[in-house]
Amino acid sequence: MSAGAQGEKMDIGRDVQLKLLEKMIFVRVVEEAIAAHYSAAEMRCPTHLSIGQEGPAAAAGLSLRSSDFVVSTHRGHAHYLACGGDVKAMIAELYGKEAGCARGRGGSMHLVDCKVGFMGTTAIVGNSIPIGLGLAKSIQLNGSDAVACVFIGDAAVETGVFFESANFAATAKLPVLFVCENNGYSVYTSMRPRQPEGRRISKMAESIGLTSSCGDGNDAEMSLRLISEAVNSIRQGRGPQFVELQTYRWREHCGPNYDDTLGYRPKSEVEHWLARDPIRLLSDRLSSDAGSVEHLEQYRQRVTLYVSQAFEEARAAPFPNGEEAYVDEYARISNFRA
Repeated sequence: MSAGAQGEKMDIGRDVQLKLLEKMIFVRVVEEAIAAHYSAAEMRCPTHLSIGQEGPAAAAGLSLRSSDFVVSTHRGHAHYLACGGDVKAMIAELYGKEAGCARGRGGSMHLVDCKVGFMGTTAIVGNSIPIGLGLAKSIQLNGSDAVACVFIGDAAVETGVFFESANFAATAKLPVLFVCENNGYSVYTSMRPRQPEGRRISKMAESIGLTSSCGDGNDAEMSLRLISEAVNSIRQGRGPQFVELQTYRWREHCGPNYDDTLGYRPKSEVEHWLARDPIRLLSDRLSSDAGSVEHLEQYRQRVTLYVSQAFEEARAAPFPNGEEAYVDEYARISNFRA
């Protein structure tokens, strides 16, 4: 599938629209359940939700293969789930249980599941970027057409490691895709005091040497067009790509609640983005198709039941054995070749 700079050439039919909606609904149901259960204080880790900005994750999940690599951020639930992650393993991880995808040692901000190519998330802004480049270099050395996808937020482009990594990616023509979910805020600080007025992140990335595009992250179809085009370009040997997708988180920076009473986001801005719910926007395009509407309602019901079971199993699962707390913290020397 290919698309132009604004994603206008790719033909997206009903089946693809339904797959996009299924991925977004899946993520939404899971994270709403996390928010509902969090106050019980059984998930003893900070959690950053992506409710309201599911579009880019769903688009990437449809564009990438199981043989590709993905690294993410502290706000990584959506990326993990949309890219093939096991919801039961993720929920167990949030509860700190041995059945978790990181065996209960990582929590919400340190998800990892090598079985699906999800190579890790981190609590430190920008910290997963060089990991993604290392994975891209391994792909290049092996001569495959796989892609390393690096999810970042708008604040990550203000770190030194981003500029160093982007420069190296461009110089070495690494098969890496940067997906920047620009939700306009770094915790409580908007773009205005952080970056010069009028700067577009994608243009800045382009000036470093990355082929770049920018679009509406709450338009899931546009997100799919731009990401799929970037992925195909990488597979064809055209070097690193950067896709900036403008979106918006509904809930507080960290936690399950709403924090707009703090006044750091204008009410009119919040209302604008709430009205642009990516799930509703795409659902409206299928509203005249009774079969699609029924399919999605049945899908939501099945997912809700499955997620409920995941929480029940996670709460009942055992915690890790304390004696093994440091197992896998360090690689054994015998694992390395001389």
